[in-house]
Amino acid sequence: MTVTAQPRGQAHLSGTKIAPEDRQQLNQHPVSLRRIAQLFAPHRGAITLVVALITASSAITIAQPFLVREVIDNALPNQNLALLAWLTAAMIVIAALTAVIGVVQTWMSTLMGQRVMHGLRVSLFTHLQAQSLRFFTRTRSGEVQSRLMNDISGMQQVVTTTATGVAANITTVVATFVAMLALSPSLTMISVIVLPPAIWLSRQVARLRRQFTDERQQALAGLHTQVEEGLSVSGARLAKTLGTTERDAEKFTLRSRDLIGLEVRSQLAGRWRMATMQIVFAAIPAVIYFAAGLPFAAETMTIGTVVAFTALQSQVFRPMMGLLNIGVQWYTALAFFSRIFEYLDLVPELTPAANPVRMKPAHLTGEVRICGVDFSYGSGVANRSGSSNDAESPSNTDPASNPESPSTNVLHGVDLHIPAGRTVAVVGPTGSGKSTLAALLPRLYDPTAGTVTIDGVSVDQIHPQDLAQLVGVVSQETYLIHATIRENLLLARPESSDADLWSALENAALAETVRRLPEGLDSLVGARGHRFSGGEQQRLAIARTILRNPPILVLDEATSALDNTTEAQVQHALNKLAQQRTTLLIAHRLDTVLEADKVVVLDSGRIVESGAPSALLNGDGAFAALAARRVT
Repeated sequence: MTVTAQPRGQAHLSGTKIAPEDRQQLNQHPVSLRRIAQLFAPHRGAITLVVALITASSAITIAQPFLVREVIDNALPNQNLALLAWLTAAMIVIAALTAVIGVVQTWMSTLMGQRVMHGLRVSLFTHLQAQSLRFFTRTRSGEVQSRLMNDISGMQQVVTTTATGVAANITTVVATFVAMLALSPSLTMISVIVLPPAIWLSRQVARLRRQFTDERQQALAGLHTQVEEGLSVSGARLAKTLGTTERDAEKFTLRSRDLIGLEVRSQLAGRWRMATMQIVFAAIPAVIYFAAGLPFAAETMTIGTVVAFTALQSQVFRPMMGLLNIGVQWYTALAFFSRIFEYLDLVPELTPAANPVRMKPAHLTGEVRICGVDFSYGSGVANRSGSSNDAESPSNTDPASNPESPSTNVLHGVDLHIPAGRTVAVVGPTGSGKSTLAALLPRLYDPTAGTVTIDGVSVDQIHPQDLAQLVGVVSQETYLIHATIRENLLLARPESSDADLWSALENAALAETVRRLPEGLDSLVGARGHRFSGGEQQRLAIARTILRNPPILVLDEATSALDNTTEAQVQHALNKLAQQRTTLLIAHRLDTVLEADKVVVLDSGRIVESGAPSALLNGDGAFAALAARRVT
C-alpha cells in the first residue's frame, strides 16, 4: 500500500539524486521516447505556442535592467522627466506583459497536461477493468491506486511544471548571459568564476536536506500505515479482540517520538539551505561591487551598468540550479511513464471475442453445459488467443488454488449438464474446486481445457455485457460499496423504482430491517458494509441479485453467513426465485441442497458422484458420507 504523503518519485523532482526505485523501475521496464512523443503529438501546436510564450517572456524580462541603467545614468542625473516617464512606463508595461504571458502560458500548459493525463487515466482505468481476477488477487489494491492516481498526478507535474520550467530556465539563462555580455564582458567573466562555487555549495546543502527529508518521509509513512490499519473498522476490531491496544499505542508513541528528531533535523537543514542561499545572494553582488570599484573598471563602468548587471546576475542563479537538476527530473519523469506503460502493456487474460454473440435474457432458455473442463491457476492460464499473463495469480477461494503449485489442476475433466430451469447443487469438502467451478460460468476465469456454454454458445463468445445480464452471482464474499442502501441496489438495475427496491428487500427478508432505519433506503451501509451484520450484508447482496432478475443464478454459499431462522427465510426466497431459472448452487449445508433437482459431489476437482438428493442420501456413496459428517 502506498502511504507516502506524495506520489512515488515526486519527492525527487527537485532533488539532487536519482531515486533508487526510479532507476530500478526503468531497468525493468525501459520507456520508448517515441511512445512518449505519441502522447503529445496531438498537442504539437499548443506545445509550440507555449515554448514561444516562454521565450518571449524571458526576452522581455531581460529588458528591465537596461531600463534601470538608463534611469540611473541618464534620466535622473539630467532631470529628464520625459525620458523618466517613458522609462518607468515601459517598466510597468513590461511587468504587466510578462504577467499576462505567464497566465496564458500556465493556462495552456495546464490544459494540455490535463488532457494528456485524462487520456492516460481513462485508458489505464478501462485497461485494468479488462484484467482477470488473477491480476487483482496478485496485485495490492494500494499499488493499483498509486499508479492510477499518484503516478499520473506526478506525470502531470512533469508535463505542466517541470517541462515548462526547464524551457523557461534555458531561455532565461541564455538571454541573461547575452544581456550580461552586452552590459559588461569583464563583469561577466568574474561572474563565470564566482557562480560555480556558489552553486556547488547550495547543491551540497540541498543534498543534505534531501537525505533528512527522505528519512522523515519514511517515518511519516510508517506512522500513516499504523493509523490507517489500526484505526479502521477491521483494525480496531482486531486490536480489541486480540488485546493489542497497549502494544499498538506504545509502538505509535515510539514512532511519533522518533519523528521529533527527524523533523528538527529536517527543519534545521532547510534553514541552513536558506542561510546558504542568503549568503550566496549577498556575496555575489558584493563581489561585483568590489570588482566595479577596481581601477581597471572604475573609469569605464557607470553606476547604472553596475546596478543593471547585479540585477541580471541575481536572475541567473536559480535557473542554473534548475538546469543542473534536469537529469534527475528527466529520470523521474521516465519512471512515471514506465510505471503507467507497464500496466498498459499487460495482456488481459480474458479478452472479448472479436465478433461477440449478443444474447438477451428474454430469448434465453438457460441450458448450461460444462464439457471436459480442466482448470489450473498456475502462472497464467492461456486465453483463447493463446496469450498468458505471468503477473497474475489466483484467488484463494479454494485451497487447491495454491499459487505455489502452478502445475496442480483444480478441476479435472468435469462434465456437467444443467437443463434449463433446473437447479444443480455442487457439494464437496473444502478445496474440492466448487467455487472455482462456479466462477467459470460468469467467466471470472477461463478453463484451461474444455468449454462452458449457455444455450450452446461458449461463454467466451458472448458479449461481456450480455453475459453479466444472463448470469447473476451471489458469493460467500459479500462486497458493498460505501454508499446508501439505495445506491448499492441500483448497481444491479439503475432504472429500478422504489417499489422494485422494496420488493427485492422483501424477497431477501431484509425489508423490515431497512424500514426500522431512520433514513430507510438512504441509510449508509458504511465501509464495506460494516454498519450491518454479516447476515444483513449477505441479504442485501441477495436483494441486489434478485433485483437484477437474471435467468441463470450462481449461488456460491449465498446463505453461509445467516443464522438458521434467517437462512430458512432467505432460502425460501431463493427457492422461489430459482423457479423457472437455471441455478448452480454451491453449498456446504445439507438442508440447502435437498430441494435441488440434482446433486454433484466434487472431490479433488473430480465429479465422484451425481444424482437426485434423496437417492444419494439413502445410498452409501460420497454424498451420504458427507451428510453423515455434516460437512456438506
